[in-house]
Amino acid sequence: MRKVAIIGAGPTGIYTFYSLLKHNEPLSIAVYEQAREAGVGMPYSDEENSRMMLANIASIEIPPIFSTYIDWLRSRSESNLARYGVEHSSLHIRQFLPRILLGEYFRDQFLQLVEQARKQGFDIQVHESCQVTDIEVAADGVRLWAQNGPEPALFEYAVIATGHVWPEEDPTVRTFFPSPWSGLMEAKIPASKVGIMGTSLSGIDAAMAVVIQHGDFVETDDEKIEFRPDQGCEGLKIVLMSRSGILPEADFYCPIPYEPLAIVTEQAIKQEIANGENGLLDRVFELVKKEIEQADPAWSAHISLETLDADSFTEAWFADRHENGPFRWAESNLQEVERNKRDRKTVPWRYAILRLHEAVQEIVPHLTERDSERFNAGLARVFIDNYAAIPSQSIRRLLALREAGIISILALGQDYKLDIKERQTVISTDENVYEFDVFIDARGQKALKTKDLPFPSLRKQLETTGDDIPEVGDDYTLLEPASVRGRIAFGALPYLMHDKPFVQGLTVSAEMGEVMAKAILKPVRQPTSF
Repeated sequence: MRKVAIIGAGPTGIYTFYSLLKHNEPLSIAVYEQAREAGVGMPYSDEENSRMMLANIASIEIPPIFSTYIDWLRSRSESNLARYGVEHSSLHIRQFLPRILLGEYFRDQFLQLVEQARKQGFDIQVHESCQVTDIEVAADGVRLWAQNGPEPALFEYAVIATGHVWPEEDPTVRTFFPSPWSGLMEAKIPASKVGIMGTSLSGIDAAMAVVIQHGDFVETDDEKIEFRPDQGCEGLKIVLMSRSGILPEADFYCPIPYEPLAIVTEQAIKQEIANGENGLLDRVFELVKKEIEQADPAWSAHISLETLDADSFTEAWFADRHENGPFRWAESNLQEVERNKRDRKTVPWRYAILRLHEAVQEIVPHLTERDSERFNAGLARVFIDNYAAIPSQSIRRLLALREAGIISILALGQDYKLDIKERQTVISTDENVYEFDVFIDARGQKALKTKDLPFPSLRKQLETTGDDIPEVGDDYTLLEPASVRGRIAFGALPYLMHDKPFVQGLTVSAEMGEVMAKAILKPVRQPTSF
């Protein structure tokens, strides 16, 4: 049997495993997972998340493995679901549920994968609580070393599916958290001044992880949510902050699977790329404008779309939120999207932008340096804001905290200074100085470079190319140097974000898994030099 190592048993690793199984060519597969349980994934583990943290993806969007998420949920007992505050009678395919419940689903599907693979003649080893410490491509295959694992092993092929990378936690520091997943879940946060950098779902989730230590959310008779703080918690004040100080939209209703685009087609994008890098961003934005205009002429006229370019479109996109203030706008937006969900109404301009982000992403590796900067400062922000819309329940909880006088939002502007001190974190702007007893950086995953790879030998091999990011092919295999070609499928999301800024998400994990499985099953090409 061909020997394959899958490093990381989160969603990307699981979907790769599943795709290999579907091809029904028996393999010897070793799965390495540094967490206690393989198949859960860091974003969905009960060690890294609280029950208050919601997944911003519903069953209708999650690529199924042995069963759909909704069917799996309906097979759970009432008591099992009750642990997460979920009722059988309320289940539906567009529902947003706790992340750790989704983690249970993936764990169950992974265990079924292992069982089914063995029935089909695969040789499967699962190494849990086992961190891979080094990878090296040699003439005879891929060598792999692991802490708390088996002796150094040799494989024909390795899949790197390590997922998100967060800073290591410092157990001695409980005043600054470099991410919501760096010890925050285990920490006791006092009822004090808490600053959170980031106003997206990660920032809101960090706030929930803090407030639930000091009170409870209660649903009232009129189907609203109140936050009732515990006695003695009057000192809890949370500030969510970002450069703009705006909140994301609540998730909106739209047809799934997505309807095809009319103008920004795959062929149209390929043609613009072939026409050259000079002016590529502006040419593609003209196509984007035509797509939006055709989808929603009224909204296009409202924002004067015909007068906008790839830079000014961003300002128009966020204008309403800037003018109305974050909480007033959030309440109005919540009412709108809930009404649209009841009426099954799609807002055409929102839906157009949602479908555009993956199509437009294809131009990113081909942009000039200047246009790449423009894209990241403009259109990328619009696309991320649109597809990262958050569960309505998260907005309701945020508004409840506002009503209770606990949470506020701060727009920092473009120039501010963050000073991490021993007992406080200080944010300074031109006008004000803000001091926080506890500070959480919740700005999400940052794109990483070759120098950040945690595998010294592979890092050294890749650095010989002189490129600061790994060169990855359309099938996600490493292309350079020639000595590693044909041996490693590189599905480590943070390192792909330079050329694929929207690569995160379960649907992408499933697509990557399918593509990488096909690459694995190709004949292995012998490296040319070492």
